[in-house]
Amino acid sequence: MNTPTAVPDAGPVLNVSSYLFASLSELKPLRDSLRRLCRRLDLRGTILLSTEGINLFVAGPDESVHSLLVALRKIPGLEKLEAKESFTSYQPFRRMLVKIKKEIIAFGIDGIEPAERTAPKLPPQQLKQWLDDGKPLLLYDVRNDYEVKVGTFEQAVPAGINTFRDFPKAVASLPEDVKSTPVVMFCTGGIRCEKAGPFMQQAGFDEVYQLDGGILKYFELVGGDHYQGDCFVFDQRVAVDPRLQESAVSQCFACQTPLTTEEQNSPLYVPNESCPHCFKSAQETMAEVVSKRQTKLKEVTTPLPGSIPYTNTRRLFVSSEQKGRTLYEVLAEKVPAASQGFWEKMVAQKLLVEIIQHQDERLIEYRVADPSIPLVAGQLFEPRYPGTIEPDVSTDIQILYEDSALIVVSKPAPLPMHPCGRFNKNSLISFLEQVYHPQKLRIAHRLDANTTGVAVLSRTSAVARQVQPQFEQGKVEKRYLALVYGHPAEDEFICDEPIGTSRVRGGGRRVEEGGQPSRTDFMVQKRFDDGTAMLEVSPKTGRTNQIRLHLWHLGFPIVGDPMYQRDNIMQERQTLEIDEPPMCLHAWEVSFRHPQTAEMVTFQAPAPSWANRGE
Repeated sequence: MNTPTAVPDAGPVLNVSSYLFASLSELKPLRDSLRRLCRRLDLRGTILLSTEGINLFVAGPDESVHSLLVALRKIPGLEKLEAKESFTSYQPFRRMLVKIKKEIIAFGIDGIEPAERTAPKLPPQQLKQWLDDGKPLLLYDVRNDYEVKVGTFEQAVPAGINTFRDFPKAVASLPEDVKSTPVVMFCTGGIRCEKAGPFMQQAGFDEVYQLDGGILKYFELVGGDHYQGDCFVFDQRVAVDPRLQESAVSQCFACQTPLTTEEQNSPLYVPNESCPHCFKSAQETMAEVVSKRQTKLKEVTTPLPGSIPYTNTRRLFVSSEQKGRTLYEVLAEKVPAASQGFWEKMVAQKLLVEIIQHQDERLIEYRVADPSIPLVAGQLFEPRYPGTIEPDVSTDIQILYEDSALIVVSKPAPLPMHPCGRFNKNSLISFLEQVYHPQKLRIAHRLDANTTGVAVLSRTSAVARQVQPQFEQGKVEKRYLALVYGHPAEDEFICDEPIGTSRVRGGGRRVEEGGQPSRTDFMVQKRFDDGTAMLEVSPKTGRTNQIRLHLWHLGFPIVGDPMYQRDNIMQERQTLEIDEPPMCLHAWEVSFRHPQTAEMVTFQAPAPSWANRGE
């Protein structure tokens, strides 16, 4: 077995959360020593100390975090301290605080001592089983309303409180007959239930349980079954999903309210200023919103992100069909442009690594890949390319429209839609996701890097599930403009030749018998004296390179197409350089049903200069 090898930029940030009710004393010396230790270990977060115990949220290098935990477990009373672990690619805390508090979780009720007595803890697996079986119970969410808004269990009853100190009043308002019903209470990590459980027992509830480890432990051991939404957490991540990955939920800079994706899409949401909950001035117009987006777009593309040398990484997942093969064989199939000698050099330079994920220990290990060992399904590899500089692209992106569901832009060329080939940071989706951060945008359809025109993106996964099928099922009306070599004999004609699925000559396709059914309708707008013609094009299917390939097959290649050229020549070229003449294909207009209103909407991108010949 290969020994682990250090790889640049390999280590994520370890996040831990933990609490323990225990009798602590000498708090000031303990606070001072922990401050010094955390400063030496380069840790950030918050540690709360009280005579009733400890509560902490800390993040930093893996070794440093574990050193802190070792030190804490040497403190009398904290020997059994356990921690929940997760990873982020960045430090989620701004500073390190160690504070002494009266309570590690503010409650304000005397006589509640979790170190002495708590409600029975219900394992997450047991709760799932009860919910699977439909067991009668009261699933009680003891968190604050703003946390519940982000996500909670199905059929859970929220306490309806703004702070945990309001919990006693919430319990008093519950119906009297609930006291004979089994109660399963839950919070983020379990600490509030340590006090809420004994309080409900004192209030006369017969059978009270607390979800052991809270929602986060449930996510870790069970996943998202019976849970809707995300879980609010108290750091810069704001919320995590059932995979314990950072979600798209954000938080208002001004009022600290958690914001769903829909609220972030509101024109009233201004990052670092205000949100729909605290916005005081008149609603901004669409033009003002778009103007701010365009300004931000210019900021994120100046200079081009890909023009600054960086270490580019691409991940390769081994499928069940690839098991038993060698890594070199799979790479030759996935990256045909690279030779085996290239990959051998990558291995020698320790730039081709295997990612080992230890599920039990929640650790990630990076090892230099061994190409001689047959592959196993599920393996994950990562080639690293230090000093990467990407080709320049056009950044003349125009935002045509946006609402809470959609973003519609006019894409320039050359510009890839998404990271691919020589492009990673210099792509449309990479630029727009910086402008619309923290949203994860979904491309509804694809345009070639050299094609200009209308591009539609969905702002949520729910919207994408309504929009993308319309494109895939041919329910979208699309009109393109194309300048071609040659004069078609007829003013209107079609091409319904099938298109093959296998790549040829640098990623191109060919018309071939047995390929995918394809149809494109053409109408001649103008014929020019130089032997070219302007066409209006309506693709009825959406195959790769369909318009370009059908025109090339008919003998009318598109002017400026770097691959499908005149005289039936196919070149091994894809993306044009920024200083080359453009490929004269423009996605002019698109019509489809809006996912929110179900009404037909039409978006049109201004025609480029080459499409205005003769006017």
